[in-house]
Amino acid sequence: MLSVALIAHDQMKPEMIKFALQNKNILAKCKITATGTTGSLIEEHTGIQVEKVLSGPLGGDQQIGSRISCQRVDVVIFLRDPLSAQPHEPDISALLRICDVHNIPVATNRSTADILIRYIHDKVQECK
Repeated sequence: MLSVALIAHDQMKPEMIKFALQNKNILAKCKITATGTTGSLIEEHTGIQVEKVLSGPLGGDQQIGSRISCQRVDVVIFLRDPLSAQPHEPDISALLRICDVHNIPVATNRSTADILIRYIHDKVQECK
C-alpha cells in the first residue's frame, strides 16, 4: 500500500481539506500519515483514517522525516504558506532535504499536489 504524508501550514489547511475531499477516492486507498491538526481535519472532513504525528512545530515534520528515512513514506504533499515566516523553518528545510536524499516525490503547492495525485493514482492502480 502506498504511504502518503500530508502536511499543511495553518493558512493552507483549508486548501488541504479541499484537496483531500476532491481526491478522497484515491487517498482512501493509501496509508495516510499527517501532522497533528492537519490529520485531524482530514479525518473529520473526509472520514479517511489518518496516522497522526505531532504538530509540525512540535516535531511532526521531523517524525515524518524519520519515516521517510526508514522507507515508511512514499510521497509527501506539503502545502506550504510562502508568505508567512515559520518558526520551525529549519525543520521544514530538513524535511525537504530528506525527501531529496531519499528520492521521495514532494509537492509544496496545490499545482504540484494536483500533478502528484495523478502519480499516486497510477501507483495505486499498479498495486491492485
